[in-house]
Amino acid sequence: MVKEKKQKKIKRPLLLTIFAFFLIGSLLGLLVLIATGVFYFEKKYQEKVYPGVRIDGLSFGGKTEKEVELYFEEKSKPLSQLSINLTFEDKIATLSGSDLSVSFDGKLLGIQAYSIGRSKHFFSNIYQKWQAVTSGINLPKVLRMNNDIIDETLNNLAIDIDISPQDALFQFENGKVTLFKLSKPGRRLDQNEMKQLIKSYISALGNQDYINPQPVTFPLSVKTLLPQISTENSNNLGIKELIGRGTSKFVGSIAGRIHNIDLAASKLNGHLIPPGAIFSFNDTLGDVSAATGFQPAYIIKEGRTVLGDGGGVCQVSTTLFRAALYSGLPIVERHAHAYRVSYYEQDSGPGLDATVFAPTHDLKFKNDTPSHILIQAKTDLPNYTLAFELYGTSDERQAEITKPVILSQTPPPDDLYQDDPTLPKGVVKQVDWKAWGAKVNFDYKVTRNGEIIYQQSFFSNFKPWQAVYLRGV
Repeated sequence: MVKEKKQKKIKRPLLLTIFAFFLIGSLLGLLVLIATGVFYFEKKYQEKVYPGVRIDGLSFGGKTEKEVELYFEEKSKPLSQLSINLTFEDKIATLSGSDLSVSFDGKLLGIQAYSIGRSKHFFSNIYQKWQAVTSGINLPKVLRMNNDIIDETLNNLAIDIDISPQDALFQFENGKVTLFKLSKPGRRLDQNEMKQLIKSYISALGNQDYINPQPVTFPLSVKTLLPQISTENSNNLGIKELIGRGTSKFVGSIAGRIHNIDLAASKLNGHLIPPGAIFSFNDTLGDVSAATGFQPAYIIKEGRTVLGDGGGVCQVSTTLFRAALYSGLPIVERHAHAYRVSYYEQDSGPGLDATVFAPTHDLKFKNDTPSHILIQAKTDLPNYTLAFELYGTSDERQAEITKPVILSQTPPPDDLYQDDPTLPKGVVKQVDWKAWGAKVNFDYKVTRNGEIIYQQSFFSNFKPWQAVYLRGV
């Protein structure tokens, strides 16, 4: 029977045991040391921003959330003094820092800075704290402003500025223009561009280390809008622009006179004068009588002011005479009134009038421009104003009209009283009004590129006029 040999027990070396205990102890000590450091670190920055956290490059480590908020509240104060003027022609609007509520959002910045390393994720917190301490974490400033105020201000400006382009209208029937309107460019305020400019300026101001806002003015960006149909393309007669305008007022006219002014002006409206042609007021207007729609109104006849068909037509000829003058056209025929008429001096000096009475007295002028001339009449009855506008093609001529000069004056004769058996006894009725006589002169000169095309002097010899009263007998 074979006997088994007993195995010898191997003993662990004492040195290895000591090293193991030392290693474990060191690790435990390190953990205790780290835990102690973390404890004191967290205790030091309890309710404070961790070190290395910066806002716009400025360190806020060790500051409380409230201290961050208060800092930016103080930094925001100069922004309330901000003043931006927005201008276009005579329009101006002002945006102030207080109206816009421009300020740094200190409350949000305090929350953001304090939240670094304090999320719900353990390892993320460790990483953020480590990053802040070693390389830093920089947060951008948050500048707030009331964008609604900017939008509202620009919208209100746009209401006054924006104009839609106007297409040209030109309708020609039976030798007369029945529908005419000049094309006009429109305009539009570029609100987006202005809003970005305002915000960029405020942001740049907020980025300054020392904020000291000064009043600033920005011209508004207004874009031109072109019409789809221009006047040049609406006709082939060369009618594309206003070449002259004349006006007069007739405040105090009786109803019949106002009717006649409106009727006569409408008969001339839309008339075309070909190049080289001489315009005749009487021929264009035609018959002036009750048969053609004219009503009785005061006219000068046989040295008296009496009721007659067509009273007020001379208001129309006077206004067209002025339009021809301001257009620089040659005046072929013109006659002054027998005496000064108050209507024609309501918006002008004496002498800028033209009387007509077929067939002896006419108003004539020549179209010596290279294109047709279109006559447009505008009667503003509520404001007692008549205007004539002449359209064609400008050849760069310039009209100069001197201020009428009163060379001499003659007082009116004594009032005249005439018995009228048709009036009740004791009744007095005025049928004519006194007016001073006067000799009046004005000069008319037309130039082109500094050279005189023609010049003319207009002389008026107004007779003195006496007041006439009818007396019942």
